[in-house]
Amino acid sequence: MPSVPTPRLPTVSDVAEAAGVSRQTVSNVLNAPAVVRPDTRGRVEKAIADLGYRPHASARRLRTRKSSTIGIRLDPVQNGISGAVLDRFLHAVTEQADRRGYRILLYTAASPADEIAQFGRLLDGADVDGFVLTSTSFDDPRTEWLIAAGAEFVTFGRPWGLDDVDDPRHRWVDVDGRHGIGSATRSLLDDGARRIAFVGWPAESGAGNDRRRGWREAMAAGSGLPSAALDALDLHLEDSVAVAAAAVRELLDAGELDAVVCASDTLALGASTVVGPRVRVVGYDDTPVAAALGFSSVQQPLEEVATAALELLLDGEAGGEAGGAAGGAADRHRLLRPRTVWR
Repeated sequence: MPSVPTPRLPTVSDVAEAAGVSRQTVSNVLNAPAVVRPDTRGRVEKAIADLGYRPHASARRLRTRKSSTIGIRLDPVQNGISGAVLDRFLHAVTEQADRRGYRILLYTAASPADEIAQFGRLLDGADVDGFVLTSTSFDDPRTEWLIAAGAEFVTFGRPWGLDDVDDPRHRWVDVDGRHGIGSATRSLLDDGARRIAFVGWPAESGAGNDRRRGWREAMAAGSGLPSAALDALDLHLEDSVAVAAAAVRELLDAGELDAVVCASDTLALGASTVVGPRVRVVGYDDTPVAAALGFSSVQQPLEEVATAALELLLDGEAGGEAGGAAGGAADRHRLLRPRTVWR
């Protein structure tokens, strides 16, 4: 019985010929796409897709002395509502990294100190080329350690409380919660609402403070309410459905309420269980819970966040010591705007 010939796999030379470029240009698109003009990069990426070309991962790792692996902590699930956001982000990063020829290595850590120990082990073993950090917090010790170690990293979240928000060594991507909550609040004001409560987190939350600031600025400019009345409508709560429900019920008992804007869909779910149909509720993160129960929510552009995080981490690797690029801090930080999904 005659043997069936094995089909020849496409090579870099095949891609170069199809795209009308040199082998070096194809290599640049695969390993340092930022140095290739967008139109040329597009032609090469189309040729790669058309031919079904996949770079030989082992050879690439030997050639570049890179693992082609990115480390991301698998966060513990605190509740099934807020956890859906990081799940979607992780899926987007994994999918986009795969298209770039990179793998995602998931690790767990019980605390920042435990995660820093993980950094050391993974870097000592050359298991990863860099890290994507999530769940940033005030005075986050993880970023300081990574900068001191000269490690490549990018954070999903600004460096709250640290003096390196403009430091090019700390690359970060974030979503402008201040703008998102402010825009949602202004839309409610434009629709005639005046007594709009904000249900947010305690003061130690950087992201929570940013979202609260958006509500406060919009209310101060458009509600006509005095500062004392705004203070009474501003709730500082833990991220709990039951706690939010009880606090909003107290607000309703104390007086009229037109709408409730929340720092999370968890808090919005609690509010929605006690308000009547006349009181509008807006959450944050546009989780499946918001869609199922029909309340509005501010949606983070997680696909764009994933794209920006990988661009800053991978395309800027050759940009200078500890990730510092010649283009300066502005080229190392991205602040994206969310949008409200109205229901």
